[in-house]
Parts: sequence; structure tokens; C-alpha cells
Amino acid sequence: MLNRTAIEHQESLSKGSYSSRELSEECLKQAEKYKSLGAFLRIDESEILRQAEESDTRRKEGKLLGPLDGIPVSIKDNIAQNDCLLTCASKILENYRSPYDSFVIQNLKKAGVVLFGRTNMDEFAMGSSTEHSAFQKTCNPWDPKRVPGGSSGGAGVSVASCITPLGLGSDTGGSVRQPAAFCGVFGFRPTYGRVSRYGLVSFASSMDQIGTLSRSAEDCSLLMSVLNQTDPNDSTSHPLANEMPISSDVSAFNPQDIKKLKIGLLLPDKGMEPAVKKSIQETAKAWEDSGAKMIPLKASLGEYAIPIYYIIANAEAASNLSRYDGIRYGSRSKDSDEIQSLYIRTRTENFGAEVRRRILLGTFVLSSGYYDTYYKKAQIARAKMKEEYLHFFEQVDFILSPSSPSSAFCFGERHDPLSMYQSDLLTIPPSLAGLPCMSIPVGKDEKGLPIGVQLTAPSFEDVRLIRASATLAKMNETFVPDFTVFTK
Repeated sequence: MLNRTAIEHQESLSKGSYSSRELSEECLKQAEKYKSLGAFLRIDESEILRQAEESDTRRKEGKLLGPLDGIPVSIKDNIAQNDCLLTCASKILENYRSPYDSFVIQNLKKAGVVLFGRTNMDEFAMGSSTEHSAFQKTCNPWDPKRVPGGSSGGAGVSVASCITPLGLGSDTGGSVRQPAAFCGVFGFRPTYGRVSRYGLVSFASSMDQIGTLSRSAEDCSLLMSVLNQTDPNDSTSHPLANEMPISSDVSAFNPQDIKKLKIGLLLPDKGMEPAVKKSIQETAKAWEDSGAKMIPLKASLGEYAIPIYYIIANAEAASNLSRYDGIRYGSRSKDSDEIQSLYIRTRTENFGAEVRRRILLGTFVLSSGYYDTYYKKAQIARAKMKEEYLHFFEQVDFILSPSSPSSAFCFGERHDPLSMYQSDLLTIPPSLAGLPCMSIPVGKDEKGLPIGVQLTAPSFEDVRLIRASATLAKMNETFVPDFTVFTK
């Protein structure tokens, strides 16, 4: 039962093959079975079953709230849910309960979704491995000695290990797509502005987007049909979210449509593992064999993507995290006798090393004498990168690239922060440009670890991107990891 997609669960619930409560009970058993993977920070069993029973009652009365009614969805722990702990995997918010629902949680509740637990993450979404959680580590289900990717590692594992068919994460520089690639699932980052950020704890506000993790591209469209709404409470929420909706039943391209497609192939100059290179070549050949035209692309600013991102993202993080001072809410140092000491001790004691590093870097690039040298130049370079993508999309419909230069690496393998930042080399550029992207599982390496490729589309071409991803998955179905390995 648990290796099914959300759409398959939807069909089974409609036929009466099992109830939402029975499905949720099986998901809870799976969560307990794979508790050692550390996907969840908290699971409220009674609340999950209450939601499932309410869905079953609506189904019996013919009052379903939508196609997702009764389907379990895991929630990353930086998305506000009323009266639930909202820790962002940080000690500074260890005991903080959200006083309201985020816009996406409001919409999921209206759709009858079973909100299934809070998933682990890198602290304040700052990381590529989920090693930076203040509370626990999350392990890759394909090899528990390896990382699941980050920062939405818990959400990726919850879907890959068949605990939930869907997961909600957030993606700033690749925090949905990289865990999807490492865990062998689909990870979707929508166009910036398509999904409301109201109630998403801020990291880098100009790039943060809530995204989805699923076991099929079609499942992504099912979840996005609920999330995709313009929100007056979010100044970056775009009107096109309402004007260009995402249907709950997006399908793959037909053979005639595939032959009209032009796919740009964008590869890094160096750093790809041989298995990743082989998978991207096989994927490109699958497109060509189906009739699409492949066009090689060269990014003139690709080598600068990481410094551009880490200047801008850290500057925004330093500003956003200044609110955690031990005064208004969150943890407070008990060993301070005056205000300056309270600020310093609270932030030093309760922020992890990676978060402190990024705050310091962000404060530096915004400081007097360095603003023009670093931050201003990074913003100019970002604008040029956006222009380059516009030029690319004058030539092609989609851009194909690896999701990550490597498959999942071992815990502790990347002590050097710069080597860790390289993990986001291929996911950062579309984030800087605000473009929609999907990571699609297409193969495994010699160690049996999943490999993902990334498709990128022009702004607000999310529906065509989901269709292209579904098409690619269909072409590469022999390479897609078998989820039944986690349900035996």
C-alpha cells in the first residue's frame, strides 16, 4: 500500500479499498519502523488520526473538500502551523509555538489534507545535508551512513521511505531539489511568487519558496493545485498565481508535442561524478530518441553562482535573523545581567555554528565600506544571470542539468564549508533567477544511490515543467528507484 503515489491513494480511497484512517495508521507504523532515519522531529498520532477520521466522515457524507482530502503530507519545521512547535531545528526556537497558520497550511486544511508531523531540517534551512539540525541527524534511506541532502532532508526521507506520499519543504538555493536527488524522489521548486511565503520562517527572502516532494510529477501537480494561490499577506505573492493556476491532473506530453521541444543542456565545466555524467548523458539521449532537439548551452556566469548566492543569501539571513534576540520570543540566556550581554549570550548559545557563520558573513558584506564591494556587485551579477536565462529561453523550452554534482555523500565528509557549498552549484542559478525547477530521479550510481537531473523552465511555465518532468519520468521509468525496497 505505502509505495503508491498520492494519486493512487486518491483512487483507492474513492473506491473504498481502504479509509484515510487505515492509510494514516499504516503511515504511522512506517514512521515507527524507520524512526532511526530521523525524518521527523515530532509526530502527534492522535491529531493525525483525528484528521483522518474527519476525512472519512466527509467522504461518507459526500462532502469531500478536494482531491487531496485524507492524504497524509509531511510538513517541514519552518512552516507555521497554529499551536504547533515551530523550531526550524534550532535551539533558539526550541519551545516556540506558532500562534497562527501559514497561508499554505490554511489551504491544506481547507483541502482536507492530513497534516502528518514536522520534519527535520538544517537549522533555519541553512545547509545541504541536514547535519546542521540542533536536535538530531537525518539519514538517507538508501544508505543510513550518508546524508539525505538539505535543508529539507526530513521531508525527502519521509517521502522516499514511504512514510508519507507527499512532503512540504522550502527551497532557497536547492533545499528541495537536492534532497529529492539524494533520496530518489521528485522535488519541485515553483516560480518565485507562485506560492505564498506568509508563515514560512525567513532565511533569504528574495529566494525562499515553499516546494513539494513527491513520488511522481503528477503528484506534484496535485499538491501544487492547492498551494498555488495569490496571497494579499505576502508582498511577493504574484497575481499570476491566480491567473495561471495549476491543475490537479497535469499529464505528460504526447509524442507529437515532444518532437516540438527544444531542450538546452547546461553542464558544469568540472566537478561531476562519473555516474552523474553518465545519467545526464542517458537522459539527454532519451529526449533525443523521443524526438526532442538537444541544444548545448554555456553559462558565462556559472562559476560565480555560489559567491553571488552566498553574499546575497547571507546578507538577507543576517537581517532576517536579527529578530532572534532573547527579548521578544524564543530562548533567552539566563546568565546575563545587562542588555548587550543578553543579546550576545542568547545568540551565541542558541544559534548553531553554521547559522553564526552565515550571520557574520552577511553582516560583513552589508557593513560600511564593504556594501558596494560585495553586496552591490552581487546584485548586479544576479541581474546579469537573470538576463542570461532570458536569452537561453529564447532558444529552448527547458534547460536540463544535473541536480547535484554527486550522489549522497557520507556524514562528516565535508567539514570544509566551501566544499559543502559546492553541493548547491547546480541548483543555485535558477534560484537566483526565480525560475521553476524540478529534480527528477533517473538512475543510480555504482553504490546503488539515486541520481537526479534538474529541469528548469521560464517563469510561470510551471505547468509545462511538470508535464515535461512527467514525460521524462515515463521515458526513464526503468531507471526510477523502486520504492518497494522500503515497504518490505
